[in-house]
Amino acid sequence: MYEWDFSLLWTYKTLLLQGIAYTLLFTAICVVGGLAVGLIAGLGRLSASRWITAPLRAFVEVFRCTPVLVQLVWFYYALPVLTGIEMSAPMAAGLCLSLYGGAFYSEIIRGGIISIDPGQTEAGQALGMTRIQVMRRVVLPQAFKRMVPPLMSQSIMQLKNTSLLSVLAVPDLLYQGQVIAHDTYRPLEVYTFIAVAYFIILLPATIWAKRMEQNHSQAKEA
Repeated sequence: MYEWDFSLLWTYKTLLLQGIAYTLLFTAICVVGGLAVGLIAGLGRLSASRWITAPLRAFVEVFRCTPVLVQLVWFYYALPVLTGIEMSAPMAAGLCLSLYGGAFYSEIIRGGIISIDPGQTEAGQALGMTRIQVMRRVVLPQAFKRMVPPLMSQSIMQLKNTSLLSVLAVPDLLYQGQVIAHDTYRPLEVYTFIAVAYFIILLPATIWAKRMEQNHSQAKEA
């Protein structure tokens, strides 16, 4: 029978706390970066010009149709060779996850905008608003309410994706856990703690996203 001993983790509490802090900080950076990329790409996909929409569509499909782990490795090892620009592991990982998340955010934003009744746009233009004013004052406030639940779900996925950073030796929670497991030869306790830590972090966000989705469905039915 295996004898569990979680007390040894207390010795490494600093490393574990640093890993959790790094994971949360990196998630925040990637979510903000992804939203910025997604907003630009999502609005660009609404353009009437194929010179704008075609590259953006290619960008979205490339990032949506390739595994994020492959993307991380490519950004860290291949991109510097092609561009001649050296990047640290955190920089490569942040850029990759921001673009990866941006591809999904862009589709959410684009879908939220086109879901608004075209009559809203026509009404705003009839009042003398420009296209930008209609988008900012009429369309986006309504579309944002519909975007929030899927945006929250994608942000949760961004947090989960940070567990892949350990491949590039970025000191997130999983990487710190690997260091501790190799040092103590107690992988069961270490990885169980990591799984529980992710669960505790993600459960409130998941419940919040679910409630927002239910509230949106109820408001839509009303």
